[in-house]
Amino acid sequence: MSGRPVQVLVADNHPLYRDAVAAAIRRAPLLDLVAEECDGRGALDAVRELEPDVALLDMRMPDLDGMQVLKALVREGLHTRVVFLSAHTDGGTVYAAVGAGACGYLSKDAPADAVCDAVAVVARGGTVLPPDVQDGMAAEIRSRAGDERPLITPREQEVLELVADGCSAPEMAKRLHLSHGTVKSHLQNLYQRLGVSDRAAAVAEAMRRGLLE
Repeated sequence: MSGRPVQVLVADNHPLYRDAVAAAIRRAPLLDLVAEECDGRGALDAVRELEPDVALLDMRMPDLDGMQVLKALVREGLHTRVVFLSAHTDGGTVYAAVGAGACGYLSKDAPADAVCDAVAVVARGGTVLPPDVQDGMAAEIRSRAGDERPLITPREQEVLELVADGCSAPEMAKRLHLSHGTVKSHLQNLYQRLGVSDRAAAVAEAMRRGLLE
């Protein structure tokens, strides 16, 4: 990378925000915008083809979300370093992102110069977590360290995975050799532990917490 600008990909499904970030990258003398994408699938394909130094990804995107793109890059051994730009900066989300291999995480409220500075730092091998993001992540680390018990039981994990597969309660009962009432009890326990009230929310929350891929 020495002697050439840092190659950057930007992926966000909100056109106005994506255009603003792309314009900031173009203005930065040491950065080179090589691609703009509007969804996760396009971002992943572009990284595979262009192998930019840094990918600026929204966490929530159509088709593939930012975490799915990041995990695919890690699995495939690609060297593009990922920085998330997201409206969601709660401690659990940031913890999961950094744990999965992200090198930076910024709020979408971050000014343009802070985004460009973060790209430069990450391209040199550093990690960027602004103070507000650090505070949330530190609280998440303390919370997890204080309670090392698993959030859900092994049986509840099995039920959760079947929920994610779209199975009905009778189908779960048949597969797990349980009564319908026992399955319903496990479902209610799952909802309570995850702080949700329906199946879709349970799957979304489980993915956010890393309980589902």
